[in-house]
Amino acid sequence: MRVKDAVGRFGEQTAARYLEDAGLTILERNWRAPRMAGSDVRGELDLVAREGGALVVVEVKTRSGTGFGSPAEAVTADKARRVRRLAVAWLAAHPGEGHASVRFDIVSVLRAAGGITVEHLRGAF
Repeated sequence: MRVKDAVGRFGEQTAARYLEDAGLTILERNWRAPRMAGSDVRGELDLVAREGGALVVVEVKTRSGTGFGSPAEAVTADKARRVRRLAVAWLAAHPGEGHASVRFDIVSVLRAAGGITVEHLRGAF
């Protein structure tokens, strides 16, 4: 496993545990959009959760330092657009789930020499 993949997997596990401790229910981890004819939606949702009646789509960003900025700063406008499109595909693949609203969060995991810092940005995009 590449170091980058291992850091990402660690971050997603840390984020899922953090969200569960905060009362969210994790519905999916690493959900991939099914290939559908005529659709160009590709990619993966890191975490899909529920908080009350809200569906929460979570982008997890993990870094081992801040040399390139905070982890959350890595979520660009293009990445946010891709996550929104994947969320529409997730909703289409799970009809009748009955969510009152959809929210897009970022969980930033910083794994540095001083320890692990988790930041949850609700409604980030």
